[in-house]
Amino acid sequence: MEPNLLVLGGTLEATRLCRALAGAGLRGTVSMAGRVARPADQALPLRIGGFGGAEGLATYLRAQRITHVIDATHPFAAQMSANAVAACRAVDVPLIALTRAPWGETADDHWTRVPGMAGAVAALGGAPRRVMLAVGRMHLPDFAVQPQHFYLLRLVDPPEARLDFPDHHVVVDRGPFGLEGDLALLRDHAIDLVVSKNSGGTGAFAKIAAARELGLPVIMIDRPSIPARHETHEVEEVLRWLDHAGTDLGV
Repeated sequence: MEPNLLVLGGTLEATRLCRALAGAGLRGTVSMAGRVARPADQALPLRIGGFGGAEGLATYLRAQRITHVIDATHPFAAQMSANAVAACRAVDVPLIALTRAPWGETADDHWTRVPGMAGAVAALGGAPRRVMLAVGRMHLPDFAVQPQHFYLLRLVDPPEARLDFPDHHVVVDRGPFGLEGDLALLRDHAIDLVVSKNSGGTGAFAKIAAARELGLPVIMIDRPSIPARHETHEVEEVLRWLDHAGTDLGV
Protein backbone atom coordinates (compact mmCIF):
# COMPACT_ATOMS: atom_id res chain seq x y z
CA MET A 1 0.00 0.00 0.00
CA GLU A 2 1.25 3.47 -0.87
CA PRO A 3 2.06 5.33 2.36
CA ASN A 4 -0.46 7.96 3.42
CA LEU A 5 0.77 9.87 6.45
CA LEU A 6 -1.03 11.98 9.03
CA VAL A 7 1.11 14.56 10.81
CA LEU A 8 -0.44 16.11 13.91
CA GLY A 9 1.19 19.51 13.71
CA GLY A 10 1.20 23.07 14.98
CA THR A 11 4.89 23.32 15.93
CA LEU A 12 8.11 24.41 14.26
CA GLU A 13 9.23 20.79 14.40
CA ALA A 14 6.10 19.70 12.51
CA THR A 15 6.77 22.28 9.79
CA ARG A 16 10.35 21.03 9.39
CA LEU A 17 9.12 17.44 9.31
CA CYS A 18 6.58 18.19 6.60
CA ARG A 19 9.30 19.72 4.44
CA ALA A 20 11.39 16.58 4.88
CA LEU A 21 8.45 14.29 4.07
CA ALA A 22 7.54 16.28 0.97
CA GLY A 23 11.18 16.26 -0.08
CA ALA A 24 11.16 12.46 0.19
CA GLY A 25 8.13 12.31 -2.09
CA LEU A 26 5.78 10.99 0.59
CA ARG A 27 2.03 11.62 0.51
CA GLY A 28 0.28 12.88 3.60
CA THR A 29 -1.71 15.52 5.45
CA VAL A 30 -0.80 17.80 8.31
CA SER A 31 -3.57 18.57 10.79
CA MET A 32 -3.75 21.58 13.12
CA ALA A 33 -6.27 22.41 15.81
CA GLY A 34 -6.99 25.86 14.37
CA ARG A 35 -6.03 27.94 17.39
CA VAL A 36 -3.80 30.20 15.28
CA ALA A 37 -5.48 32.48 12.75
CA ARG A 38 -2.56 32.45 10.29
CA PRO A 39 -0.83 29.06 10.33
CA ALA A 40 2.66 28.90 8.90
CA ASP A 41 2.88 27.60 5.34
CA GLN A 42 3.17 23.83 5.18
CA ALA A 43 4.78 21.54 2.63
CA LEU A 44 1.91 19.02 2.92
CA PRO A 45 -1.83 19.59 2.45
CA LEU A 46 -3.33 21.18 5.57
CA ARG A 47 -6.54 20.34 7.43
CA ILE A 48 -7.83 22.49 10.28
CA GLY A 49 -9.93 21.37 13.23
CA GLY A 50 -10.36 18.60 15.73
CA PHE A 51 -11.37 14.99 15.17
CA GLY A 52 -13.92 14.43 17.93
CA GLY A 53 -11.74 12.66 20.47
CA ALA A 54 -9.95 9.34 20.12
CA GLU A 55 -12.97 7.65 18.53
CA GLY A 56 -13.31 10.40 15.94
CA LEU A 57 -9.61 10.21 15.13
CA ALA A 58 -9.84 6.44 14.72
CA THR A 59 -12.74 6.93 12.31
CA TYR A 60 -10.67 9.47 10.34
CA LEU A 61 -7.70 7.10 10.14
CA ARG A 62 -9.89 4.35 8.71
CA ALA A 63 -11.78 6.61 6.31
CA GLN A 64 -8.65 8.25 4.93
CA ARG A 65 -6.66 4.99 4.86
CA ILE A 66 -3.87 6.51 6.95
CA THR A 67 -0.89 4.18 7.13
CA HIS A 68 1.28 6.04 9.69
CA VAL A 69 0.71 8.81 12.24
CA ILE A 70 3.37 11.24 13.42
CA ASP A 71 2.46 13.26 16.51
CA ALA A 72 4.41 16.53 16.30
CA THR A 73 2.07 18.55 18.49
CA HIS A 74 3.11 20.86 21.32
CA PRO A 75 4.38 19.06 24.46
CA PHE A 76 1.39 20.50 26.36
CA ALA A 77 -1.20 19.19 23.87
CA ALA A 78 -1.66 16.22 26.18
CA GLN A 79 -5.25 15.38 25.22
CA MET A 80 -4.48 15.27 21.51
CA SER A 81 -1.44 13.09 22.13
CA ALA A 82 -3.43 10.72 24.35
CA ASN A 83 -6.13 10.52 21.68
CA ALA A 84 -3.50 9.68 19.08
CA VAL A 85 -2.17 6.80 21.18
CA ALA A 86 -5.66 5.40 21.75
CA ALA A 87 -6.81 5.82 18.15
CA CYS A 88 -3.69 4.26 16.64
CA ARG A 89 -3.98 1.29 18.97
CA ALA A 90 -7.65 0.87 18.08
CA VAL A 91 -7.03 0.74 14.31
CA ASP A 92 -3.52 -0.76 14.42
CA VAL A 93 -1.77 2.19 12.74
CA PRO A 94 1.90 2.78 13.64
CA LEU A 95 2.56 5.94 15.67
CA ILE A 96 5.70 7.92 16.43
CA ALA A 97 6.00 11.20 18.33
CA LEU A 98 8.41 13.92 17.25
CA THR A 99 9.01 15.70 20.54
CA ARG A 100 11.27 18.37 21.99
CA ALA A 101 13.70 17.62 24.79
CA PRO A 102 12.58 19.56 27.89
CA TRP A 103 14.63 22.46 29.14
CA GLY A 104 16.91 21.68 32.06
CA GLU A 105 17.70 23.95 34.99
CA THR A 106 21.31 25.06 35.43
CA ALA A 107 23.15 26.52 38.41
CA ASP A 108 22.55 29.98 36.93
CA ASP A 109 18.77 29.56 36.78
CA HIS A 110 16.24 30.48 39.47
CA TRP A 111 13.30 28.23 38.76
CA THR A 112 10.26 27.37 40.81
CA ARG A 113 8.80 24.25 39.23
CA VAL A 114 5.04 23.74 39.42
CA PRO A 115 3.04 20.71 38.26
CA GLY A 116 0.43 22.50 36.15
CA MET A 117 -1.33 25.74 35.28
CA ALA A 118 -3.13 25.87 38.62
CA GLY A 119 0.23 25.69 40.37
CA ALA A 120 1.51 28.62 38.32
CA VAL A 121 -1.57 30.68 39.19
CA ALA A 122 -1.12 29.93 42.89
CA ALA A 123 2.58 30.80 42.73
CA LEU A 124 1.66 34.32 41.60
CA GLY A 125 -0.12 35.11 44.85
CA GLY A 126 1.30 38.04 46.80
CA ALA A 127 2.63 41.50 46.09
CA PRO A 128 2.41 43.02 42.58
CA ARG A 129 5.12 41.99 40.15
CA ARG A 130 5.96 42.71 36.52
CA VAL A 131 5.38 39.35 34.88
CA MET A 132 6.08 37.98 31.44
CA LEU A 133 3.27 35.45 31.13
CA ALA A 134 4.27 32.95 28.43
CA VAL A 135 1.55 30.31 28.71
CA GLY A 136 -0.39 30.67 25.45
CA ARG A 137 -3.67 32.41 24.72
CA MET A 138 -5.95 29.59 25.91
CA HIS A 139 -4.68 29.75 29.50
CA LEU A 140 -4.73 33.51 30.00
CA PRO A 141 -8.18 33.52 31.69
CA ASP A 142 -6.79 31.24 34.43
CA PHE A 143 -4.59 34.10 35.64
CA ALA A 144 -7.36 36.69 35.96
CA VAL A 145 -7.64 35.72 39.64
CA GLN A 146 -4.22 37.36 40.15
CA PRO A 147 -5.01 40.88 38.82
CA GLN A 148 -2.44 42.71 40.95
CA HIS A 149 0.41 42.18 38.49
CA PHE A 150 1.49 43.84 35.28
CA TYR A 151 1.43 41.17 32.58
CA LEU A 152 3.53 41.16 29.43
CA LEU A 153 1.84 38.87 26.89
CA ARG A 154 3.41 37.73 23.63
CA LEU A 155 0.82 36.20 21.31
CA VAL A 156 0.81 34.90 17.75
CA ASP A 157 -2.55 36.58 17.05
CA PRO A 158 -4.13 39.71 18.58
CA PRO A 159 -6.61 38.94 21.38
CA GLU A 160 -10.14 38.42 20.09
CA ALA A 161 -11.76 39.79 23.26
CA ARG A 162 -10.89 42.10 26.11
CA LEU A 163 -8.38 40.58 28.52
CA ASP A 164 -9.26 40.55 32.21
CA PHE A 165 -5.96 42.10 33.28
CA PRO A 166 -6.14 45.68 34.59
CA ASP A 167 -2.50 46.31 33.65
CA HIS A 168 -0.98 44.50 30.69
CA HIS A 169 0.80 44.91 27.37
CA VAL A 170 0.40 42.64 24.33
CA VAL A 171 3.16 41.96 21.82
CA VAL A 172 1.96 40.19 18.65
CA ASP A 173 4.84 38.20 17.21
CA ARG A 174 5.70 34.74 15.95
CA GLY A 175 8.85 32.83 16.94
CA PRO A 176 11.50 31.66 16.83
CA PHE A 177 12.90 34.40 19.06
CA GLY A 178 16.48 35.43 19.75
CA LEU A 179 18.35 36.17 22.95
CA GLU A 180 19.12 39.83 22.22
CA GLY A 181 15.53 40.56 21.32
CA ASP A 182 14.18 38.92 24.47
CA LEU A 183 16.77 40.64 26.66
CA ALA A 184 15.55 43.95 25.25
CA LEU A 185 11.92 42.94 25.72
CA LEU A 186 12.39 42.05 29.40
CA ARG A 187 14.41 45.19 30.07
CA ASP A 188 12.05 47.52 28.21
CA HIS A 189 9.11 46.32 30.30
CA ALA A 190 11.08 46.05 33.56
CA ILE A 191 10.04 42.40 33.92
CA ASP A 192 11.02 40.84 37.25
CA LEU A 193 9.41 37.39 36.85
CA VAL A 194 8.82 34.99 33.94
CA VAL A 195 6.09 32.35 33.86
CA SER A 196 6.61 29.67 31.22
CA LYS A 197 5.62 26.21 30.17
CA ASN A 198 8.56 23.83 29.82
CA SER A 199 8.01 23.68 26.08
CA GLY A 200 11.55 22.61 25.24
CA GLY A 201 13.25 23.12 21.91
CA THR A 202 15.00 26.23 20.64
CA GLY A 203 12.21 28.39 19.21
CA ALA A 204 10.94 29.69 22.55
CA PHE A 205 14.04 29.27 24.70
CA ALA A 206 15.29 32.86 24.32
CA LYS A 207 13.11 34.14 27.15
CA ILE A 208 14.53 31.51 29.49
CA ALA A 209 18.09 32.35 28.45
CA ALA A 210 17.32 36.06 28.89
CA ALA A 211 15.90 35.46 32.38
CA ARG A 212 19.04 33.49 33.21
CA GLU A 213 21.31 36.31 32.04
CA LEU A 214 19.31 38.93 33.96
CA GLY A 215 19.08 36.80 37.11
CA LEU A 216 15.27 36.73 37.01
CA PRO A 217 13.17 34.05 38.69
CA VAL A 218 11.12 31.74 36.48
CA ILE A 219 7.97 29.85 37.39
CA MET A 220 8.40 26.76 35.20
CA ILE A 221 5.33 24.65 34.49
CA ASP A 222 6.17 20.95 34.18
CA ARG A 223 4.90 18.97 31.22
CA PRO A 224 1.72 16.90 31.52
CA SER A 225 1.98 13.13 31.46
CA ILE A 226 1.25 11.36 28.17
CA PRO A 227 0.71 7.61 27.57
CA ALA A 228 3.79 5.67 26.53
CA ARG A 229 4.61 5.81 22.82
CA HIS A 230 7.64 5.64 20.57
CA GLU A 231 9.36 9.06 20.63
CA THR A 232 12.25 10.82 18.98
CA HIS A 233 13.63 14.37 18.97
CA GLU A 234 15.01 14.12 15.43
CA VAL A 235 13.33 14.49 12.03
CA GLU A 236 15.90 12.10 10.57
CA GLU A 237 14.86 9.42 13.05
CA VAL A 238 11.23 9.78 11.93
CA LEU A 239 12.36 9.15 8.35
CA ARG A 240 14.32 6.08 9.46
CA TRP A 241 11.29 4.84 11.42
CA LEU A 242 9.09 5.21 8.36
CA ASP A 243 11.60 3.28 6.28
CA HIS A 244 11.74 0.47 8.83
CA ALA A 245 7.94 0.50 9.14
CA GLY A 246 7.65 -0.46 5.51
CA THR A 247 7.52 2.92 3.83
CA ASP A 248 9.69 3.16 0.74
CA LEU A 249 11.64 6.41 1.01
CA GLY A 250 13.87 5.59 -1.90
CA VAL A 251 17.02 5.97 0.20
